[in-house]
Amino acid sequence: MKVYNKTLLNEYHQSLTYDDISLIPTEISRMKSRKVVDTSVQFLGLKLSLPVISSPMETVTGIEMAGELNSLGCLGIVNRFDSSLDEILKSKSNGNKINAISVALNTPLDTIKKLSEGKKVICIDTANANNLEVLKKTELLKNNLKTKIMVGNIAHGASLKRLVDAGADAVRVGIGSGSVCSTSIHTGIGIGQVSSLLDVFFARQNQKLKIAIIADGGIKGAGDIAKAIAVGADVVMLGRLLAGTRETPGEVIRYKDQLWKKYRGSASFGVKMKNEFIEGEETMVAYKGPVKNVVDSISDGLRSSMSYMNCQTIDELRNAETFSVLSNYSFLERLPKT
Repeated sequence: MKVYNKTLLNEYHQSLTYDDISLIPTEISRMKSRKVVDTSVQFLGLKLSLPVISSPMETVTGIEMAGELNSLGCLGIVNRFDSSLDEILKSKSNGNKINAISVALNTPLDTIKKLSEGKKVICIDTANANNLEVLKKTELLKNNLKTKIMVGNIAHGASLKRLVDAGADAVRVGIGSGSVCSTSIHTGIGIGQVSSLLDVFFARQNQKLKIAIIADGGIKGAGDIAKAIAVGADVVMLGRLLAGTRETPGEVIRYKDQLWKKYRGSASFGVKMKNEFIEGEETMVAYKGPVKNVVDSISDGLRSSMSYMNCQTIDELRNAETFSVLSNYSFLERLPKT
């Protein structure tokens, strides 16, 4: 079996995603238990106890979710569709609980200035950051605000320097990989998340750029989070994994003796509510209870992965250089059998 480092993975002849690779523990672990592992990170001036941020999706992050994630040591980005933005403008007490919000390209600067008061991060929420209007908006906000600017999304590092030059402090990496995203089907755009992250990681390294990398899309569990960080992500953005929890916007629905909540992409018809080009799907996810349960499970899984890999810190995990590429049957072998 061939052991791949990041360079070899980046040069692999096919596009790779999380299910295509596995971490390989090659060192004797010095960790007595997963409890001694430190999962904290510094991200855009914030100290997070877990490298997790929530997607600014309408059915994932409103004020309640952002506030709860903040208390759990993660970062919640209030979505730009939610009436929560109006609440933030009206109530400083709500605003003080929120560290990050998302805005659209056409959100007026005056409104963004009001929304950004007391916030650490502004996310320009677009599907494609390889766009002149995104560059212009990034530069405008950077010149007028003191907050950090997050942009997205990209699938390749070719435009990374232009984004940095425009003032971007962080970039969301991933196009078409979200569970309710149909961009790749409708447009033919997008590559595997592992290959996307590696390409952006090496673009940043080779050009000596200062910008945080956010793995956005395709995360199914803590194992994928560990893989994302190991191939270069600074933090991961979660949508479906957090969907269906008590703190997400929307009502709990009872159907066939089970509880559910709605989950839909930002470009779905239910969000747009008009006949535009649709790049997102709508579905229902089982009700999961408090988001704390999900965060705790992620923390436990990530700590275990780091313990296997002899990594006491996230920085050590980010320096991992031992990976395998799985055959289809190798991947299937790892799935629980019922």
